[in-house]
Amino acid sequence: MSTGTLLAIVIPVAVVVVLIALTVVLLRRRKALRERFGPEYERTVDGADNRLAAERELSTREKRHDKLDIKPLPAGARERYTRDWDDVQHEFVDRPEDAVHDADRLVTSLMRARGYPTESYDQQLKDLSVEHGRTLEHYRAAHEIDTLSTGHQATTEQLRSAMVHYRALFDELLFDGGQARHARA
Repeated sequence: MSTGTLLAIVIPVAVVVVLIALTVVLLRRRKALRERFGPEYERTVDGADNRLAAERELSTREKRHDKLDIKPLPAGARERYTRDWDDVQHEFVDRPEDAVHDADRLVTSLMRARGYPTESYDQQLKDLSVEHGRTLEHYRAAHEIDTLSTGHQATTEQLRSAMVHYRALFDELLFDGGQARHARA
């Protein structure tokens, strides 16, 4: 076989092998992002120009998150936050709007105590999405109702729903998302 014929065979085979390897790498990356971000993966893809841009955004979030000093809470702090949450729940009976605002502040305080930056709501969503993508929709829903209640436009049922949504993220942040949770009423 001549060198030209050999190159005509080897080059296309090498290109195909490289394309297959690249496809496998991209599919593995996509699967890992889907598993890590849960529903946040699809939400980000839906909001992006294309899937690769969304996946770059999610990878950027992971890199930023890796630089944060996220830490578990000491037992004493967990107990204090649990008491504070109980106080907020009791407040709901007489002052539901105030309780929702206090729940928002308590969740933000808990994020800060764990090491999450809390300056911007949008950045909070991005930072939380890396480890808490499955409960992030709760936070969005609660925050939206909290915003409505600021203008006294939320119904009591919406306010109750906000408390349930805040509680989902609160529990996950409080108990590190993976530790055993205590049964609570």
